[in-house]
Amino acid sequence: MKVIKTTESGIEYLRGLLKEKSQTITRAALFKIPHNSESNDICLKVGRYKKFDFVPETLDCPSPKSELTLDHEEFESLLTFLSDNYKPLFDGVKKYIPIDDEFDPTNLRHIKAIFENPDKEKLLEFILKNNIFSEDLILSLHNQEKVKAIKEFEIMLSSDLPEKSWQNWFASNSWILGTEFVKILDERHIDTSNIADYLMQAYDGFLDIVEIKKPDNSIKFWANSKDHDNYVPSSDLIKAITQATKYIYEVERESNSVKFSEKAGIKTIKPRCSLIFGRSNDWDKEKRESYRILNSNYHNLTIMTYDHVLDRAKRILGCDKDDMIKTDIRHDDLPF
Repeated sequence: MKVIKTTESGIEYLRGLLKEKSQTITRAALFKIPHNSESNDICLKVGRYKKFDFVPETLDCPSPKSELTLDHEEFESLLTFLSDNYKPLFDGVKKYIPIDDEFDPTNLRHIKAIFENPDKEKLLEFILKNNIFSEDLILSLHNQEKVKAIKEFEIMLSSDLPEKSWQNWFASNSWILGTEFVKILDERHIDTSNIADYLMQAYDGFLDIVEIKKPDNSIKFWANSKDHDNYVPSSDLIKAITQATKYIYEVERESNSVKFSEKAGIKTIKPRCSLIFGRSNDWDKEKRESYRILNSNYHNLTIMTYDHVLDRAKRILGCDKDDMIKTDIRHDDLPF
């Protein structure tokens, strides 16, 4: 366990062993210089000492073989230098552009010019051919885009948006619907009378359905009163369930239709539907149990609230409610 010690003059310090040889030792010490203001300076001392002359309980050594002390500004500059340059040097990179507060605007213009190339296929070929992006960076960029999408989702939940806005958002972020879906199909028409929000290609290659109802405070998930001391679906939820099951029925009726199969582009066998309805952010234990029981009654329909979708998305990204990556998004940033 590291212990922060204090000198007789009141300076707090922490020592660390860098290297030990038969006759000498190399040590580093971080120490804090207090000021009358709230801020304190952190300094670094690195020294090489004769092993048997060194007294570890003190900050100063009267006869070091060599010693260097960096003040607060020098120490911060050293940290920045190491952060910017250690990894490229270790990886054998011959040329690189440090990204810091003094980033050369000329370099930035050159980088922007590359990525603003209108020939996207040629640009992608150039990136792949020259190995410009590492796999870690590509994964990080994908992850940040999804984090931004989740932040948008949370802002939208606090806004009164039309259902069309939600349909557009889910179409642009279909990954949030779950790993069981591969993609959203272009076709939405089941027949002339029934238009689903989304017809999806499932991971097994067959067609499934996703139906959403915009989250509205006036639309309740549970009825206002219990029935025989049980929570029961509201009339709005029952209507949505009825509509979803009707879509399943109509898709099954069209399963042998060559015309429908050609429009959808995939086969239809025993379609399932995911219904996204209402909020559950204020549910208690009894409501959560009732929800579990409700869902168990359907073998081809899954009901989820918007909060269930949000929580699942955060788990997909490996972050929970209290550990979201900070991404600055305002209402003005939303594309609707």
